[in-house]
Amino acid sequence: MHYSKTLTSTVAALGLFAATFSASAQDFPTRPVTFIVPWAAGGATDITIRALADAASKHLGQPIIIENKAGGGGTVGGATMAASAKPDGYTIGQIPISIFRYPIMQGATYDPLKDFTYIANIAGYVFASYCSTESKLGTWKEVVEFAKANPGKLTYASPGHGTSPNIGMELMAAASGVKFTEVPFKSTNEVNLAVAGNHTLCGATGLDAKPLADAGKLKFVNVWTGKPLSKLPGVPTLKELGYPFVFESPWGIAGPKGMDPKVVAKLQDAFKKASEEPAFRDTLDKYEMVPNWMDAATYTRFVADYLASERESLTKLGLAKK
Repeated sequence: MHYSKTLTSTVAALGLFAATFSASAQDFPTRPVTFIVPWAAGGATDITIRALADAASKHLGQPIIIENKAGGGGTVGGATMAASAKPDGYTIGQIPISIFRYPIMQGATYDPLKDFTYIANIAGYVFASYCSTESKLGTWKEVVEFAKANPGKLTYASPGHGTSPNIGMELMAAASGVKFTEVPFKSTNEVNLAVAGNHTLCGATGLDAKPLADAGKLKFVNVWTGKPLSKLPGVPTLKELGYPFVFESPWGIAGPKGMDPKVVAKLQDAFKKASEEPAFRDTLDKYEMVPNWMDAATYTRFVADYLASERESLTKLGLAKK
């Protein structure tokens, strides 16, 4: 009899918890949402996500507060979220491609397939290589020739080891039969300033370096898109330079594992509407990012497929951890 009462009480308590949890998901959000940006403030990604968050907050009915957690080539923010955030939808973050790549290259404290709830993919980066004007390297051909004549002395700044700019530069070096020396930084701003100050001969990020190029501090020597960019007239694509590469690295949004599907749906819908707003599209265009929408289900499948293909590619390059 005592056992029966205890069981009945337990079932009732579980039912109350489930009802409360469901109601909480139904009412979401009732307070501000924190959005972790895994890059330093002021860079292209930070500015773009702030524009997206401003637009999405109107559709959510609550503010979205940006929290910058730079480091680890864009992985510190995601790793922190996976380790400590509650799966209630009030902590989400940007997922750059390095989140998937780092575990393959050097190991990580998180599992990309198990430790995140994927909400939506938003856009893709446009990358380019450029050199300090003080370096006197004005074309990609001159970069390669310098690297051949001075093994290991062609330094380039990247926004972190394992990021797409790092991998892209190493792929080009390997294809050209030369060796580059990477100098990793925590943000694109730091990369741009390092190149403009001739602390490294070259750099690789996105079009947020263009103002410094316009000021004569650096010069673009290639662009990594499939087609030439109107904002960089005369700058050749990698394919035009003879490389079989196109890099348009997708980035999206995720939360910690275990999020309620109803909460995911609300966030997905808010960011879908935000991603279509003219002000946000103008920001994407300003930094030459390309719209690349995927809903939660499509994005989750993409992650699994990407991890498999990336593991194969990095293994062939000898970059996968042993």
